[in-house]
Amino acid sequence: MALSVLREHGHELTGLRSKSWDELAGPEAPALDFVFTVCDDAAAESCPVWPGQPMTAHWGIEDPAALRGPEEARLRLFERVYLELDRRIHLLTDLSIESLDRLSLQARLSEIGESRMPAEE
Repeated sequence: MALSVLREHGHELTGLRSKSWDELAGPEAPALDFVFTVCDDAAAESCPVWPGQPMTAHWGIEDPAALRGPEEARLRLFERVYLELDRRIHLLTDLSIESLDRLSLQARLSEIGESRMPAEE
């Protein structure tokens, strides 16, 4: 369902794949500026030390793959999760990052992670 929602929103998926954090934290890993955890369960877990000390934030969100029920309800949750993450990414890209010191940026990243979509009517 995730791939279906991404396609519906016009995302190109060719070549994309899931990666383990060993791949992202190893010596050949690309440099990371930010690391966001999104799984609600990840908030209590310890994360590895990332090379280069990127900014980190927890942007917890309900796991749509964990929902059991009718396909229509599952698809609605995937769509809601997509929209919530899309909103947070837009809030991030709207930041004037260069004008913020590290502590202020960390606070803004945490605030963005707390933002929620308005409840459905």
